[in-house]
Amino acid sequence: MVHRLVVSYGQPADPAAFDSYYRETHTPLALQQPGLVRLTFGHATSLDPSQPAPYLVAELDFDSEEAMGASLASPEGRAAGKDLANFATGGVTFTHFEVQTASAGR
Repeated sequence: MVHRLVVSYGQPADPAAFDSYYRETHTPLALQQPGLVRLTFGHATSLDPSQPAPYLVAELDFDSEEAMGASLASPEGRAAGKDLANFATGGVTFTHFEVQTASAGR
């Protein structure tokens, strides 16, 4: 099973500075968290122009909810959390869930 933490970032005051800081500083901090299986991220685009999308969405995968909690509570996880104040000027939202998989039958 995979437990996923989704981090949604609002529109930053300076998108170029956000992107540079996220890639060069924050991502390396996040990757140091113990128990992190995978980190993916990208700029979101809404399929419905009347509904704004987050500026950037990151997905952090862990083996379980317990592993996620331990990782976030670790010194490395706390350091990554504290770093948000350095660049997330548009706000940040966290959600998490157990990943379930469905396949199209043939």
